[in-house]
Amino acid sequence: MMERLNLAIIYGSASKGRFCDTIVNWLVPIILEDGDFLIETIDPALIKHTPRGGRQNCPVTTQIRPAIAEADAYLIVTPEYNHSFTGELKLLIDSARDEWCRKPAGFVTYGGISGGLRAAEQLRNVFGELHVATIRETVSFANVWDCFGDDGRPYDSATARAAVQKQLADLKWWARALRDARLPLETLEHAPVAGTGPQQGIQGALQNQFA
Repeated sequence: MMERLNLAIIYGSASKGRFCDTIVNWLVPIILEDGDFLIETIDPALIKHTPRGGRQNCPVTTQIRPAIAEADAYLIVTPEYNHSFTGELKLLIDSARDEWCRKPAGFVTYGGISGGLRAAEQLRNVFGELHVATIRETVSFANVWDCFGDDGRPYDSATARAAVQKQLADLKWWARALRDARLPLETLEHAPVAGTGPQQGIQGALQNQFA
């Protein structure tokens, strides 16, 4: 049996009464049924402090950077605000940098007529700068308030579930591929470099390896 993947589900809203909770509560059992993921949630609503003194001194950083670092993949559940995503989500993203690198992210979006897709398009640009591979498959709920019943499940449950399962399969492939690719790189980055001279770190290690 393959080692399970650490999946961080990131809430895109911190608003009171947000629909994010309904969608995440519906998603989690589907993800657990898959059997290949261990889930951790990262919620900007739990962040109590505002940043002061820059990213490194921000209280948010010490709260969430370990969870971001330990994840093999990310699933961002986000609404669309004014053709983009929320400020709380941007603060959360900006509180880390290297921790995001070389991992995949998928999006579950919701909103009005656009289904939150414009938020996902904005996020692709942001995550591209962080070397995050955003996958093509997106789960989207247009006019979300008309999509879910009082039981917290989509009215068209079969179609929604199939979309999530397709997205998870893609996310899983990327997560395993990038995790396998990261491990040799991390080994080289932390390995002592033989000899002396101006070449240090990974560049020097690579030159020694292939000399």
